Amino acid sequence: MRTVCVGVAGGSGSGKTTLSRRLAAEFPDCSVVLEQDSYYQDHSSIAPSERVHINYDHPSSIEISLLASHISRLKAGSPVQSPIYDFVTHARSGSRDVLPAPLLLVEGILVLHFREIQDLLDVKVFVAQNEAERLARRIARDVCERGRSRASVQEQFQRFVAPMHDQYVEPCSKSADYVIAGDDTGEERLKRLIRHIRSRLQAAREL
Repeated sequence: MRTVCVGVAGGSGSGKTTLSRRLAAEFPDCSVVLEQDSYYQDHSSIAPSERVHINYDHPSSIEISLLASHISRLKAGSPVQSPIYDFVTHARSGSRDVLPAPLLLVEGILVLHFREIQDLLDVKVFVAQNEAERLARRIARDVCERGRSRASVQEQFQRFVAPMHDQYVEPCSKSADYVIAGDDTGEERLKRLIRHIRSRLQAAREL
């Protein structure tokens, strides 16, 4: 049996994590999620005061070779140790075991940007959401979960997130097999996506 690998991309705050969790819930006994955010470069060697000035929305912020390697190994049936990334300190704080599964969901803003990742995906999904809603969700998350001020989140969004979205993230929608709305308006498209994944899993079981 081969692994079916689904990439879920979209802007920060678009709803891609929510979608990935919903897909995992649709296939609870045979799915695993690998998050691009776990593969940010480790900046523990850089002074904490300097880490806040790094552009974390640029493709260079991701250790793409490690992410691609882990996807390949999981598809081959081997477990991996995925990094644990601390968003407060902007450094890795350990690792976690990720076991192979029939359905591998790879989620992150840039998973459709990298050719190394695209070549490993069986289904490519892009989650679309307007900028105002993405910013509102980003503020709510970062203030609550990462201890940042509203002003700092807004400044980072305008300085890094928005321009990187326009340059690197949004163009990825053109290569997606499915474009899903980041609110509830894409329900029918979501149902079609779930049916497609179920069909791919069934075909993989028969190999």
